[in-house]
Amino acid sequence: MLSEPPISGAPDTVVSASPQDSAAPASEAPATGGRRSRSRRLRASGTAVAAAGALSLALVLSGCSSEQTDTTSPASARSKAGDDAKGKQGTVDCAKAKCIALTFDAGPGKDTGQLLDTLKDKKVPATFFLLGKNHVKKHPDLVRRIAAEGHEVANHTWSHPRLTDLEPDEARKELALTQDAIEEITGRKPTLMRPPQGRTNKDVSKVSKELGLSQVLWSVTAKDYSTTDSALIKKRVLDQADRDGIILLHDIYDGTVPAVPGIIDALHKRGFTFVTVPQLMAPAVPQPGEVYRP
Repeated sequence: MLSEPPISGAPDTVVSASPQDSAAPASEAPATGGRRSRSRRLRASGTAVAAAGALSLALVLSGCSSEQTDTTSPASARSKAGDDAKGKQGTVDCAKAKCIALTFDAGPGKDTGQLLDTLKDKKVPATFFLLGKNHVKKHPDLVRRIAAEGHEVANHTWSHPRLTDLEPDEARKELALTQDAIEEITGRKPTLMRPPQGRTNKDVSKVSKELGLSQVLWSVTAKDYSTTDSALIKKRVLDQADRDGIILLHDIYDGTVPAVPGIIDALHKRGFTFVTVPQLMAPAVPQPGEVYRP
């Protein structure tokens, strides 16, 4: 059983809904006769209505709306960086190397220390999107260690609400509380945030910009909230991993941390270099309010 309280809301995921083709098969012969033609038209109309209803429901469930926010890929950010760009590349240039970023949400938790041991042993940097309430406040020593060992410390809100469901002042408070709590421990405010469930819009982007936070989504998810099978978590990551990818895992779920050594070893064998999210975009510097996604 998890020692952490459940994260509120649905698990982190971004869903893109698309309508299904509701047209009749091309091989179907046209109707003959008024009654048969009318019957066909009614069925087609009913199918179209059902498809529209299904799409509408999918959009609601996925959090999609007319207020979608444009995203920028790491490769695009790098290509647009000027000669005076100040992003720190670390030991590798991701415009040339096969880079991938390992990120962890919703910690620190009971297994984060073990995870940090693994990352230190394998010399792999990661990016940690931390929850304030019951996590940052509960595990200040782990927050301090994450920063001290060279990982990127980032913001995942105070209590994990859907920011798009909040008024701007409420969203600002969710992010600002965690900013302050992390600064109190590490001496530095984060410059990155990940919106719970990947849900963002213009209001969230505006608040993020005001707080100096860039928004970071992902391209790989193991859905580790749904299984304790470490082998399955590893397989899901490896099946989706690609250059310039951002891997989403959670260091609060029982199957995740045991899967990490195998994930790292397998991706190293494929020629990947692990970097933090800022290193993935260097020499570009992630801009506050912008949304980044491979």
